[in-house]
Amino acid sequence: MCTGWCQERRVGGRWERRSRSGRVGDLHSWLCTFLWFSTLWGLGFPQCPESCQCASDTATVLCSDAGLQEVPEGIPPNTVSLHLERNYIRSLPESAFSELVHLRDLYLSHNRIESLASGALRHLGPELRLLDLSHNQLRQASREEFGATRAKTRLYHNPWHCDCPLQELMETLNLEPETVNGIVCESSVRGAGEGSRWEDPGSQGEHAGQPLVRLLDSGVNFCSLQRKTTDVAMLVTMFVWFSLVIVYVVYYVRQNQAEARRHLEYLKSLPSPRKSPTETDTLSTGF
Repeated sequence: MCTGWCQERRVGGRWERRSRSGRVGDLHSWLCTFLWFSTLWGLGFPQCPESCQCASDTATVLCSDAGLQEVPEGIPPNTVSLHLERNYIRSLPESAFSELVHLRDLYLSHNRIESLASGALRHLGPELRLLDLSHNQLRQASREEFGATRAKTRLYHNPWHCDCPLQELMETLNLEPETVNGIVCESSVRGAGEGSRWEDPGSQGEHAGQPLVRLLDSGVNFCSLQRKTTDVAMLVTMFVWFSLVIVYVVYYVRQNQAEARRHLEYLKSLPSPRKSPTETDTLSTGF
């Protein structure tokens, strides 16, 4: 079991560890055992990322209040609970959690996250139980960014812009009931049947400051506006093309009429042919 630092030999029916000089070396034996167990420990538990603390017994990685500006690399793949709250992370790249297939709890609250890459959370496995994105700077999100996760999700205290993709996302996610009323519209588009569809670009919308869930429960449908706007855009496009065709036809007809008038005027301006005396006498004789 020992190599280099110590040697083993059988003395009086039992094994003794002796130093290279032949004397029993308790210190060397302890050092040998320590190095052996340290090697096993390093193989069983990967290195912890810088600025983080790793608890191998619970497979927990603590990176809270670490001044991080991005998700750290080198997170052990067997991590079950990952704490990244109270940092300065602004975005989640698509491959941020691609190797954490055993992750159950992901804490990302109190950061400055403004955007999620498409599929940023799609790699999280079915074992995920909690996803905390509260207290960030998220304004827009869609189903493509969250994938098929069924984890209990926290999205409150974000400056949400309420629109159709966010409405569809709310209908898909497993939102935490205790915090669902904290998902408030900081700005919004107008729903169908709510007056003019055209708003001042600087306006926050008439639903600003209201919980999104209550708006949806009251019958507000942000997706109806999107579908209606698409239909109107198609009608406007068809009308414009039809108008262009009519204008072209009218222009073509008028051009032909003008050309015909010019040709007729030209023919009228030509001198009429005069008959010779011989032709006149011939005609008289014939009568």
